[in-house]
Amino acid sequence: MTPKDANLGSAADAVLSSASDTAEGTTSSIYLPPFRIDVTVRPGVPHIASRHRVAVAVRAALEAAGAPGPGSISVVLSSDSELAGLNAIHMNASGATDVLSFPFFPPEAFPAHERGGDPHRDPWVAAALKQAFALPPGLRAHLGDLIVSVERAVAQAGQGRGGQTGDVNWTPAEELLLLAVHGTLHICGWDHAEPVEEAAMRAMERQVLASLPRHDDGSPASS
Repeated sequence: MTPKDANLGSAADAVLSSASDTAEGTTSSIYLPPFRIDVTVRPGVPHIASRHRVAVAVRAALEAAGAPGPGSISVVLSSDSELAGLNAIHMNASGATDVLSFPFFPPEAFPAHERGGDPHRDPWVAAALKQAFALPPGLRAHLGDLIVSVERAVAQAGQGRGGQTGDVNWTPAEELLLLAVHGTLHICGWDHAEPVEEAAMRAMERQVLASLPRHDDGSPASS
């Protein structure tokens, strides 16, 4: 889900620090060129996948969507209660949701893909956006923030309601990675309001997930 003209200050303004992978309430900056992924874990959130594994999934989605680099993105791993509050404020919806994305650039800033609306791209808008990404050396464009409910990931996987389609049976870690990929694609201008764009987004999610290593060290899973 992507609220328009919204800004998640708690994610963007987080103080960056080095932290152990299981440290709660801290932010780790993970550099996976050309991107920096800042992963924050809220206190009390279950540890079902490492920050590095989440960051790898986010980077893969950014690359697949053609996000410009160098860039940064923040990821907050949180709970149903925080997602419910943000959902009410930014989406005018009640109850928790699994992921919310807060893009800092419009969809036109990213390569064109299947969309349900008018595919025309104003050349003047494209030129202005290209200039906006032309930052001095050493600086990064902040692409946006996403916040994921780890609690939802665990529940949806446990009930066999994963995969965004609500019928995928897999592990909580796999569901969490999907939500991270899904939210990142929203940052990059992808959506699923229309059937054609939903089909394209689902296909991209599957492509990105299939490209990920099964373990943090990149080794294949044992049979």
